[in-house]
Amino acid sequence: MGRRILIVLGSIVVGLVIAAVTGWGALVLFYIVPGPELVRTALAWAFAALGLAAIAGLAVRRVRRWAFVAFVAGLVLVVVAWNSPKPSNDRDWQTEVAVLPYATINGDLVTVHNIRNFDYRTETDFTPAYYDRTFDMRRLDRADLMAVYWIGPAIAHIFVSFGFGDEHLPISIEVRKTRSKEYSTIAGFFRQYELFYVVGDERDVIRVRTNYRKAPLEEVYMFRAVAPIENIRHAFLDYIRDINKLKEQPRFYNTLTTNCTTMIYAHTTMNRGHIPMSWKILLTGYAPEYIYEQGRFDRSLPFEELKRRGHINARAQAADKSPDFSRLIRVGVP
Repeated sequence: MGRRILIVLGSIVVGLVIAAVTGWGALVLFYIVPGPELVRTALAWAFAALGLAAIAGLAVRRVRRWAFVAFVAGLVLVVVAWNSPKPSNDRDWQTEVAVLPYATINGDLVTVHNIRNFDYRTETDFTPAYYDRTFDMRRLDRADLMAVYWIGPAIAHIFVSFGFGDEHLPISIEVRKTRSKEYSTIAGFFRQYELFYVVGDERDVIRVRTNYRKAPLEEVYMFRAVAPIENIRHAFLDYIRDINKLKEQPRFYNTLTTNCTTMIYAHTTMNRGHIPMSWKILLTGYAPEYIYEQGRFDRSLPFEELKRRGHINARAQAADKSPDFSRLIRVGVP
């Protein structure tokens, strides 16, 4: 009796594994295989049928062997499809992500090239512009975490702005989209987009979100990191290394594992005592509260009050094109 129960439980576990692999494989075939949508859809359904046959084979002994052979053969094709796309820097990119940033380092001086500073009239009507600037690592004295909400409390776009005295350099880790492909969260799991670091002026990277994006509206919150300056410098240099590496070796973006927030976390892990991984980092909207709980934001205020004071939309709209934009949006931020 006990052996039979174990066999049944084992079959259930195997069936769940096959179901998960089947779902993943069907989506791989739909998103990655080149060709018309009709062909990709047919391939996805065909693999789903193989998966269902393999699950049925767990209960029907006479078809079990052939069902598993067919499923494994289909899975081999899925793995080939999964490994076929190669990341590239040579595509017809949208203007906002067309120019790769990079940096040169000379001792304590880091010269960042292609800092984006678009002149916006609307979210989609702008004049592209870039500049180079040299930052002295000895002046790096703060890091501000920016959290952008537009779809509810669980999802946010997170990025960091590094402060060098009166100068600030925001770095936003994003999807590098082509002109012909809109963003899809699900597609982001399946090697459809390259990873991109937007290195920009705050009057671009922040202001486009607070002043120009209307559908949907984006609410932007600023939190100052509480961390040793050496840790912030280590993280900044790790950003720079990755930015330079992407110029030579492009990588795929992944909705779960290689996104705006998990990459920020990865850049902090070279520091001892970094915060542990948490589901709140994966559900990005809860990341600021988690960082607060870990003591990396000002704890003299309750989190909701800290967040309220860090809401910068009104200040950014009032500052707009002011050359003093960065200082004005920080008035009142703890």
